[in-house]
Amino acid sequence: MNTRHDWITTPIRPDILRGALDLERTERGVLPHRLPARARRQIPDGQLAMAESQPSGVRLVLRTQATAVELDVVATKRVYPGAPPRPDGVYELLVDGRLAGRASVPAGDTLTVDLASGTTQTRPGPVETLRFTGLSDDEKDVEIWLPHDETTRLVALRSDAPIHTPQPSGRPVWLHHGSSISHGSNASSPTGTWPALAAALGGAELINLGFAGSALLDPFTARAMRDTPADLISVKIGINLVNADLMRLRAFGPAVHGFLDTIREGHPTTPLLVISPIHCPIHENTPGPSVPDYSAMSEGRLRFMAAGDPAETAAGKLTLTVIRDELARLVGQRATTDPDLHHLDGLDLYDSTDHTELPLPDDLHPDPATHRRIAERFAGLAFGHDGPFATDNR
Repeated sequence: MNTRHDWITTPIRPDILRGALDLERTERGVLPHRLPARARRQIPDGQLAMAESQPSGVRLVLRTQATAVELDVVATKRVYPGAPPRPDGVYELLVDGRLAGRASVPAGDTLTVDLASGTTQTRPGPVETLRFTGLSDDEKDVEIWLPHDETTRLVALRSDAPIHTPQPSGRPVWLHHGSSISHGSNASSPTGTWPALAAALGGAELINLGFAGSALLDPFTARAMRDTPADLISVKIGINLVNADLMRLRAFGPAVHGFLDTIREGHPTTPLLVISPIHCPIHENTPGPSVPDYSAMSEGRLRFMAAGDPAETAAGKLTLTVIRDELARLVGQRATTDPDLHHLDGLDLYDSTDHTELPLPDDLHPDPATHRRIAERFAGLAFGHDGPFATDNR
C-alpha cells in the first residue's frame, strides 16, 4: 500500500470535471465556469459573473485505488458588511456514490460586497489544502463536490495512487436552469441543493445552471443550453424577474418564447420542463424589486422584503401569481405543437401549507429541510412514473 507521502499529481482536466461548461486557466490554478466564454463576454453585471463562477453541481470525478487525496484550492470568501458572517463553503467526498467525508478551508481571497451601494472590493488570500484520508485501497469511483456558493480555483490534485477517468455512468444528463433557489442558497452542502438531491433520486447526471439573482431569460444563457448536450432539460422561471423588477407582462411572454425557441434549436425533441415559482409570500401579489431589510440586518439577521406596490400589477408589473398564470397559458399553447414540452406548477413543490411548516428563513430562500422536500417532490413528479423525465417517456 502506498504511504501518504507517495503523492502523484494529476492535471485538472475537463475529462475529470463534471457540471462545468468551461475551465479557465489562470495564474492561480484553473477556474470552473458554468457558462462558456462566449456567454461570459456578454454578461452585463457582476452578480451573474460571480454566480456562474460559483461551482454549484460541479465535481471532480476520479477512478482510483488511492487511500488519500489532496486538493489545493483558492476559495473566494464573501463578506457583506452589516450582514451575518457567511459559513465556509463545504467540499464533499463521495465514494461509489456514498458520502465519505466533508471539509472546508478557512481562508482564501476575500470579496467584500456593499449591499447598499453595490460596490465590491477584492483582497487576495492564500492557497489552502483539503485532505481526504482513510479511503479503502480497492478500485472505486471518487467524486469531490465543490462548494455550491463559493468560487473555487483548483490549484493542484494529488493522490497516493494513480487517477483515471471513470467510464461513462450511463445515466441521463439533466440540464437545469433557475434562480438562487436552484443555485442552492441556504443549502448546507453541495449535494444538499434541491437539484443535486433530485438528480441523485432520479438517477441523473446534473448540470446545474442555477444562477443566484440571475435567472433573467438572458439570450446567452439560452444559447449555452442550446449548445450543451443533454438528455433532459428544465427551466425554472419567475422569482428573479420579480426580484429585479426587470420587465413587464408585455415583454415577459415573448421573452419566454424566445428562450424556449433557442433551446429547441439544439434540442428539438428533448423532454423540456418549464417550472413556475414556488410559494414566496412577499412576492405572491406584490411586485419587486426585492430589497434587504436593513432593520433586520442591524439585529444580525438577513431578510428581504418587497418594495413594489400591488396596485401596479394593473399596469403590467410582475408578481409570482401573474407569472404562474402566464407560464401555464404559454406552455399549454406551445405544447399543442411540441409534445415534449411540459409544465410543472411550482406550488406543487412548495406551497402556502409548506411555508407554514417550513418558512423561508430570509423570506426568499428555502432552508436545507425545504431543499430536500422540493427535491423529493420534483423527483416524484418529474422522474416518477408518467413524469416527463420518466424512462418510459424519453
